[in-house]
Amino acid sequence: MRQFFKYVLATITGIFIIGLVGVVLLIGFAAALASSDKEVTVASNSVLELKLDRPIAERESRTSFNSMLSSQADNIGLDQLKATIRRAKTDDDIKGILLNVELVQAGMASLEEVRNALLDFKKSGKFIVAYADAASEKSYYLTSVANRIYLNPQGTLEFNGLSSETMYYKNLFDKAGIQPQIFRVGSFKSAVEPFFRENMSDSARLQTSSFLNSLNDFMIGNVATARKITPARLKVISDSMLVHNADDAKRLGLVTHLGYYDQALDYMKGKLGVEKDDKLSLVDLSDYSKTDDEDSASGNRIAVIYADGDIVTGKGGSDNIGSTRFAEAIRKARLDDKVKAVVLRVNSPGGSSLASDIIYREVMLIKKVKPVVCSMSDVAASGGYFIAMGCDTIVAHPNTITGSIGVFGVLPNIEPLLSDKLGITTDRVTTGKFSDFPTITRALTPFEQTQFQNEINRIYADFTTKAAQGRKMPVERLRGFASGRVWSGSEAKARGLVDVLGSFDDALKIAARRAKLKDGDYSIQKLPRQKTFAESIFSGFGEEARMRMVREEMGPIYPVYQQYKKLSEMKGAQMRMPFELNIN
Repeated sequence: MRQFFKYVLATITGIFIIGLVGVVLLIGFAAALASSDKEVTVASNSVLELKLDRPIAERESRTSFNSMLSSQADNIGLDQLKATIRRAKTDDDIKGILLNVELVQAGMASLEEVRNALLDFKKSGKFIVAYADAASEKSYYLTSVANRIYLNPQGTLEFNGLSSETMYYKNLFDKAGIQPQIFRVGSFKSAVEPFFRENMSDSARLQTSSFLNSLNDFMIGNVATARKITPARLKVISDSMLVHNADDAKRLGLVTHLGYYDQALDYMKGKLGVEKDDKLSLVDLSDYSKTDDEDSASGNRIAVIYADGDIVTGKGGSDNIGSTRFAEAIRKARLDDKVKAVVLRVNSPGGSSLASDIIYREVMLIKKVKPVVCSMSDVAASGGYFIAMGCDTIVAHPNTITGSIGVFGVLPNIEPLLSDKLGITTDRVTTGKFSDFPTITRALTPFEQTQFQNEINRIYADFTTKAAQGRKMPVERLRGFASGRVWSGSEAKARGLVDVLGSFDDALKIAARRAKLKDGDYSIQKLPRQKTFAESIFSGFGEEARMRMVREEMGPIYPVYQQYKKLSEMKGAQMRMPFELNIN
């Protein structure tokens, strides 16, 4: 009888929990629907406030429970942000933009896209006012376009050049008893260096210094134009670290005014003729962007296929490029008669060589029947370059990170970890001499190492041959730019690895021109289709919540855990750029 009541109680408890979850979800869905249906009214004499306090990604994502309950997405979609700025340019009710940026979370090429949109906005004669309590190097680069730049009098502005830092795990592996067995082609293929070195090799330092200085020079040149300060003077300010506080930033001409947020608002009130005691009409980015809808599925179309993240085999997830899912997206565009051209938007450091080749094959198939233009974002390197190199035209920003044409493989030997650290031994029975190849519980024999390296060499030869065909240059000449070396967009253009220096909009225009489509004669179809919130709940919501808790619990060592996860998920030969490139 006691057991009976226990089961009854457990059943009642389960029903209650399920019911409670259902109620919460229903409330969430109702809130989401109400938010999406809410009519956004823009008052006359309004200012659009761009508060860039979330990561800027290629596409907006609304898959978390928090985004469902609020009107704010998990990130800021670059495509939607640019469309919002374009809309504001021609909206008579919007008189200017308040750029509220402190620590912008975006890559250099993404920043360039936003910055160019803001420069285009200024052509309308409307103003841009920027405010920051403190500004990072990237944040300042974005705000440098403003007519007025307010910096908090007690704030700081970083203007001391770019840097890139890499973590190395050799000593960790030594202590753990893990022996990484490395196979690679190319002296510049530094993606594997963190596994067997304590610092950068000379070749890794050379290539990083080269493209980082290229990015820095490009940034300084644009800031010089915007602030009317010579590049040489800005170089001195940066290299000598002359900016220590807000007063320095004002004295050196990097900002126009020192003031607080309310003072920036008061200036705009005066400019718009609003009484100082009255409220300034500020339009939030999340609200205003809802009124923007450029995705029409009728008539002629240009399909934009967003390839964002690591390249993996299978369907993958929302934060990576699954070969099956992306092959299907490209195939769908190829078989759709309404799709007249394709823009492949790539933001990827690479990944699986097999997955990259599967996607490349679909690019080559669609290329036979309709124009395909690649638009490179922050990074399109290694496998990211592989899937791009078959396109008719490759468009990159001067500060895109690209190239890294090389291949590597890593097979850890954990026998010392098992035997020396954990006291575990292994034994095996095989039907042939190499039946257990490859294995991580013993070191490879010299013959097995040779076989592994031969396969890496074969894949590299295939990579460079296909790249040379796509670039229409002799393979030996292309291999002179390969060996895993990373280039900036400007450096890649000078070497024929990309065709045009420009933006996503430039790539779109090229695709339209090749398809003989006039302005306004086509709509944009975005692929792959993004999951709805409901689909996300049943597919990956639990995993997302778990990873968020892991990130919060691990704090500053979470990046190390991320590296471990990537290493553990690597299968087969890899086409990746330097393992984790962080530009600050």
